[in-house]
Amino acid sequence: MDMQVSFLDRLFESGLLIETGVDGLYGRSGQFEDVIAAFERLIDRIGGADGAEAIRFPPGMNRAYFEKSGYMKSFPQLAGTVHSFCGNDHDHLSLLQCMEEGKDWTKEQKATDIALTPAACYPLYPTVAKRGPISQNGGLYDLQSYCFRHEPSKDPARQQLFRMREYVCMGTEAHVTTFRQTWMDRGVEMMRSIGLDVEIDVANDPFFGRAGRLLANNQRDQNLKFELLIPVTSQANKTACMSFNYHQDAFGQKWGLTLENGSVAHTACVGFGLERIALALFAKHGLDVAIWPEAVRKTLWG
Repeated sequence: MDMQVSFLDRLFESGLLIETGVDGLYGRSGQFEDVIAAFERLIDRIGGADGAEAIRFPPGMNRAYFEKSGYMKSFPQLAGTVHSFCGNDHDHLSLLQCMEEGKDWTKEQKATDIALTPAACYPLYPTVAKRGPISQNGGLYDLQSYCFRHEPSKDPARQQLFRMREYVCMGTEAHVTTFRQTWMDRGVEMMRSIGLDVEIDVANDPFFGRAGRLLANNQRDQNLKFELLIPVTSQANKTACMSFNYHQDAFGQKWGLTLENGSVAHTACVGFGLERIALALFAKHGLDVAIWPEAVRKTLWG
């Protein structure tokens, strides 16, 4: 039996995940949410002293900002937009008739000014840019958001709507690369403290098309992206549960992010896939939190 399907079925049977009829779109039990809340408190204990500014954006972002970000050039296969009915009474009758006849009623829908947030940090860059120059000592931001990526799958670790916790650093090249290395070291220690087997490897984003393959190769060649990998549904094909990304000055150039001396800011981020980390814990320690190792429970819940 497919290990991914087997684990997903067990999660459904235990009630930890709740089936909705759409692959990658699941409800979560109170126990599942408690694990995520406990892990987020661990993140706070590790990173809280750094003094990051906490910002929470909704799971939708300004579509104009989304378009400017360039996401559609690189990842059109993952993008999602919010559409809504914008017609008159006659159009409404037509919509209802389509539904009655079992036809496609979504043709009456039109795009709104909202796109679904693809990563927690995407609304941050235009927000910070509006504030003016960043301190020469750099800026540090703590984010958490539901994110959307259109990749339906039976793999419970590949969800279409999921939560991402991020720390984003803006500053000089030396500043942000030091930040990234610090969190790579912290990430390994954090996961080991909760009994998870991890490895870090160079990675690339899922860029689209022929040009995307060149971008992916370039990203790997320059070591711009690393992932922390944990067995969830497979020992052979481990799941990326954290990512460590150095964007160079790409976002600085795109959004006009500058430091007080006028130089373009470099950016880096560390991202935690919260559902994936919870799933890794359930896969390793069992579906009943009460029987998890005492050391793991103590680290998470004190």
